[in-house]
Amino acid sequence: MHDWQVDRRSAIPLFRQIYMQIRSAALAGALGPGTELPSSRTMASRLGVARASVVAAYELLHTEGYVESRHGSGTFVSAELSNLLAPSRRSAAARTAKPRLNTAPAKVFADFERAASYADDRPFNTGRTLVDARTMDTWRKLTHRAARSLGAGDLGYSDPCGAIELRRQISAYLQAARSVRCEPEQVVVTAGTQHAIDIAIRVLLAPGDEVWVEDPGYPLTHAQLLSAGVRPHAVPVDRQGIVVETGWRTAAKARAAFVTPSHQFPTGVALSMARRLELLAWARKSGAFIVEDDYTSEFRYSGPPLASLQGLDEDDRVIYVGTLNKALFPGLRLGYAVVPRPLLSAFATARYLIDRQPPTLYQTVVAEFMAEGHFAAHIRRMRHAYREQRDALAATLVRKAAGQLEIDVPDQGMHLVAYLAAGQRDIEIEAAAARAGLVVRAISRFYRRAPARSGLMLGFSGYPRPLIVPAAARLAALTAQKRVKKVSANGYHLEE
Repeated sequence: MHDWQVDRRSAIPLFRQIYMQIRSAALAGALGPGTELPSSRTMASRLGVARASVVAAYELLHTEGYVESRHGSGTFVSAELSNLLAPSRRSAAARTAKPRLNTAPAKVFADFERAASYADDRPFNTGRTLVDARTMDTWRKLTHRAARSLGAGDLGYSDPCGAIELRRQISAYLQAARSVRCEPEQVVVTAGTQHAIDIAIRVLLAPGDEVWVEDPGYPLTHAQLLSAGVRPHAVPVDRQGIVVETGWRTAAKARAAFVTPSHQFPTGVALSMARRLELLAWARKSGAFIVEDDYTSEFRYSGPPLASLQGLDEDDRVIYVGTLNKALFPGLRLGYAVVPRPLLSAFATARYLIDRQPPTLYQTVVAEFMAEGHFAAHIRRMRHAYREQRDALAATLVRKAAGQLEIDVPDQGMHLVAYLAAGQRDIEIEAAAARAGLVVRAISRFYRRAPARSGLMLGFSGYPRPLIVPAAARLAALTAQKRVKKVSANGYHLEE
């Protein structure tokens, strides 16, 4: 006889508790197919519950096929469960064994290790933004206005490329601020840069195709290419950006190049004009495409923003990718791609198949935010704030970690790189910083073939100055604790 029980203190309804016990027993084989259940009256008496609770549980079990009723005979565990019970007879070891990943894509995704959790709000995590009170107040007002004006057309299906009002605003902004050449119809609204890059990979490439990626470079793009069965070819980066000559010499038949020309990830260097023209010439001659990831382009701290690579393209070879998530806030989940007209139909179809359409409400809010001038004002205020935060971080590290860190102060972006003195390993510093309550990213992880430099990537955009200065002082003290113990034939050995 089964020991049926209910817990009256539980938030789970009584009928649900009865249902779950019987279902579990049936699936585990403790109640074999054809086993008769107690009548609802008997079960209710045994459990001390109202008969209605048992009846409701039996009805749910019957609806889902776990039990069957036989007229005049009672309620029985369904005979159809016999084929489902075989797994329960496996050994305990087999039941607890970790499932094997038998498909190549599953292995690629499982092997990919994220370098840092973007949800971690400790300094100096990357990809974080600040939103001041003025932007918050405006955002609330526009959201309330958009919600009040929602009509039937806003609640149904819409253009997978995005609302035309938002696309017009993005197009106008990119033409003025980034020298992008486009019409609103060429703008496809996405969930962000990674979404746009994923669509570009699907449209441009087939498994086995070779592509160029920067070395060092953005690990998420590299992982996306691997998951698509594409062969990334690491092309080194120097002070002028990606070395096009090396890529042309070693992988001339590559079908695409994925680059961050305005603010190379992670080094922060800008692609020189000579290299830009060289890259475009390669794409034109080889029939390849360039995916320009223009992340954090809004935040340039000396002089006007650099013109886009796409603005130089005369041959429809560049897909320009950007995001509003870093310009405003990551939870927005809106980005965009400017697509050459020959690819537009394929790009729109792929976007439709992956994710039917962007969210209506947020598109309306952002379009109004941009049309009324709030976006431009927000960027000006944040550019000033981020510049102060950058300077505070750099000054503190220079003052507190002289001789331990070489600070590369960027003209653009939301992070800086602090290169470590000879003999110090950035992965060790990364781990020590985590123990000290700091999030830094070892840039040696971003290298593929090129000789890796040891350095730390530090985000400054999401942290006000009063938080940055003491955190930077802690990081400086931590790096000072690392010293060269001795030099051997194998290199430097460190100790804390």
